[in-house]
Amino acid sequence: MAELSDTLGLDMDLDEDSVHAVLDLARDAAHHVTRPAAPLTTFLAGVAVGRGASIGSATASATQLALTKGEHPSTS
Repeated sequence: MAELSDTLGLDMDLDEDSVHAVLDLARDAAHHVTRPAAPLTTFLAGVAVGRGASIGSATASATQLALTKGEHPSTS
């Protein structure tokens, strides 16, 4: 992750909790919404972090939505 961060010109270190939060979000989006939702959901959470949200709050909000969608899947 450090090499990718450097390549993208980002000055950030992801701690273990943040990595797990993002991976858990990807898993929940893939399993409770649809598989293609995983990368898109984590991307949007990353955009939120880039705009000032904490990783914890962005992943928690997105995870809650993914889990809710899994309980009430859309028919459209």
